[in-house]
Amino acid sequence: MLIRGISKRASVITEMISQLNQMFLSPTIHCKPSTTCTPSFALLTVRCFRCSGPAHNTKLAHIEPTQTPISLTGNRISRVARTEAQVAFFDYLHCTRGFPFTDAEHISKNSPNFLQSLLSKVDTDQDVSRALSKFFRYHPVNEFEPFLESLGLAPHEFQSLLPRDLMFLVDDDVLLENFHLLCDYGIPRSKIGKMYKDATEIFRYDHGIMAMKLRAYEDLGLSRSTVIKLVSCCPSLLVGDVNDEFVGVLEKLKGLGFGSDWIGRYLSYKSVYKWNRMLDTMSFLTEVGYNETQMGVLFKMNPALLLEGSGKRIYILVCRLLKLGLKMNQVYALFLKNPQALSEKFAKNLWKAVYFLFEIGMDTAVIANIVTAHMQLLGLHTLKGPRTVWQSLEVDRYTLRQIIQEDPLKLISLASKNTKVVEQTTSRNPNRLLEKTTFLLSIGYTENSDEMAKALKKFRGRGDQLQERFDCLVHAGLDCNDVSSMIKQAPSALNQTKDVLERKIDCLRNCLGYPLESIVAFPSYLCYDMDRIIQRLSMYVWLRKRGAAKPMLSLSTLLACSDTRFVRYFVHVDPEGPAMWESLKTSLPSN
Repeated sequence: MLIRGISKRASVITEMISQLNQMFLSPTIHCKPSTTCTPSFALLTVRCFRCSGPAHNTKLAHIEPTQTPISLTGNRISRVARTEAQVAFFDYLHCTRGFPFTDAEHISKNSPNFLQSLLSKVDTDQDVSRALSKFFRYHPVNEFEPFLESLGLAPHEFQSLLPRDLMFLVDDDVLLENFHLLCDYGIPRSKIGKMYKDATEIFRYDHGIMAMKLRAYEDLGLSRSTVIKLVSCCPSLLVGDVNDEFVGVLEKLKGLGFGSDWIGRYLSYKSVYKWNRMLDTMSFLTEVGYNETQMGVLFKMNPALLLEGSGKRIYILVCRLLKLGLKMNQVYALFLKNPQALSEKFAKNLWKAVYFLFEIGMDTAVIANIVTAHMQLLGLHTLKGPRTVWQSLEVDRYTLRQIIQEDPLKLISLASKNTKVVEQTTSRNPNRLLEKTTFLLSIGYTENSDEMAKALKKFRGRGDQLQERFDCLVHAGLDCNDVSSMIKQAPSALNQTKDVLERKIDCLRNCLGYPLESIVAFPSYLCYDMDRIIQRLSMYVWLRKRGAAKPMLSLSTLLACSDTRFVRYFVHVDPEGPAMWESLKTSLPSN
């Protein structure tokens, strides 16, 4: 009996060893009902380990990476958990670490990557607030990471900027003093990150130096709003003394009849400005024959000529046109007639057309005449290659040259890549279409694209009217690139008159007290009628004064919801709300 028992145990042990060998030394088999089982070698490298040496630690080292799918699932954090994490982080910064309320609120709401990292370290299925509070108690965080992220920098941008020997912001009082001074001056926090990245040394200034440098630019005759835009786009101006090259550009522009704040309207946060190159550009135009009046008109009609690329594009364009044999007065006339000529797409199409004409053997003088007469059409259309065209027509290059010489517009009808646009161009009102197309190209639409075709149908009005409405938003203080992005999201915003746009902006600022940048995140605000805007914003302001509504709610929350939802959450929350709502609807006309 004893022998039989021993042999039975031995067989059981043998079977267990066989199962273990199959588990760790064989590819895993994933079986599903009604499907064929196929071996998967995804975990083969993880499960194949040596039997020699200390096996326990080896198993841990190799099996640990297989937990990745669990962590990936954990990355899908619910909105509720994220909101709770923001509140817990705010409490930690404000109550535990003693951050000012506005700093703690901004950092907690504008550091999503850092919050994601925190949530990955706690169990999000439980009480997130309690879990994070406990985590903060035993794991102090590096406060520079969420701080820099909240200023608009991505993690890969600020990693090299993190101090090596500091974790707490309060330990860098010089940085905080300069940061708060910039905030108090009016520079948006989201733009300070770029300033810190591009000119870190300005945040090491002693007390009073930063304020003195900002005043120095105001002393040049610039308004505070222009100084804000200027130093946000070009923080290097705050390094050292007042930039002499910038002063030179400003004086040149004043001599051309521009006000001190003109330049601030067209600065972009996405561009890099070289003031010495701008000076060279203006000197170059003077040398090739432009007087101050002509140059002033040129820059007024096309500020990008000077500001985009700091004037680099003008050298290329002017030199190529002169090389074609055009006179300087002809070049000047072309710039005035086609102010969009310096846009990247327009210039590229134009020189492709010139290349096309050279390829078919056309004389330089004839090409110059075609460019002079049809520059706008050449710049708006992308052409096929000359060989493709003459082969499709089954003619040689010389026959094609003769066809185009007799009727230069044949170049567009025969060689354009987009036949739909060609048909539209030859419709009843080609000038109006070209004006509108020119405007759309100037705000970033791709020529000859489906997006362009749809936009031509959505925008109502002439090209100059659309440009006037666009300029209205830029002159109000919005960045040119932001306005372009807004218009693409909400095209009907430009289907309103300039007066209506100005009234809506005034309502946002004076009635609600919100910064103009609020509409960048919700451009549809400009599309709602004035009745809805005035009534709802006035109701919200009334609730806010009574402490019955949260401050700084988003515009989309206030305007995008249905009437029923708005009444439920913004009228019935106060006993006197319904009476106030009825009063507003009768006493606040939209006109």
